[in-house]
Amino acid sequence: MEIYMYILSFILGMIIGSFLNVCISRLPENQSIVTGPSSCENCGKRLKAIDLVPIFSYLFLGGKCRHCKSKISFVYPLIEGLTGVLFLLLYLTFGLSYSLLVNMALVSLLIVISFIDLKHMIIPNGLIIAMLAVGVIQLTATIFTGVFGSWTEYAIGFLAGGLPLLLIAVVSTYIFKKEAMGGGDIKLMAAAGLVIGWKLVITSYLIGVILGAVIGIILLGTKKKARGDEIPFGPFLSIGILISIFLGDTLINWYMGLL
Repeated sequence: MEIYMYILSFILGMIIGSFLNVCISRLPENQSIVTGPSSCENCGKRLKAIDLVPIFSYLFLGGKCRHCKSKISFVYPLIEGLTGVLFLLLYLTFGLSYSLLVNMALVSLLIVISFIDLKHMIIPNGLIIAMLAVGVIQLTATIFTGVFGSWTEYAIGFLAGGLPLLLIAVVSTYIFKKEAMGGGDIKLMAAAGLVIGWKLVITSYLIGVILGAVIGIILLGTKKKARGDEIPFGPFLSIGILISIFLGDTLINWYMGLL
């Protein structure tokens, strides 16, 4: 039975990943994600069911459009496979539980946010609102049932996620006259804090900052980025949140053990 659940969670992740591809493609263009058929970005031909099977269609078609033979971006099967793997890991971590549903929703939003921020340097407000909705539903359920533990952990998480970045942004803008933190990043961490709580959101922030600094140094060292160039911070924060979902408590206990 467990093996079937592993397979099912992976397949569900691939299917959701296919929908996430639609979100990543359409949201920056202010297009509807629920209406309008999928079509080839090059020739505009409407795609049929055979073209839309997650991962397998890409492999079956050789990574090319069935109509015009133009190359299909590898990002599409990558996102489908990534979502499948993450959903499987979530099931292994949380089992069949309310926490599984909450974290599946959170991970899906983080994937969309990361890839949009990487390509367009923006985090759409609609995605932040969706994440806040997940947090509010969880907070409400916690207040009335206690199913997710203490509601104060998530309420404080909202503040712990947003206020530090807001302070950095204000100091940088008004004292150093340089924007160091985008508004989307601030809203992302505030919303994430409402979902994962203050301990994990602080852990997420630290991981994101360290990872961003390391990648930034590498990009500068390889001259792929110059000083003053903007680097999207949303993906690093999202990775920090993902790591905290799976390993946050372990990392916190390890750090407290060192103290």
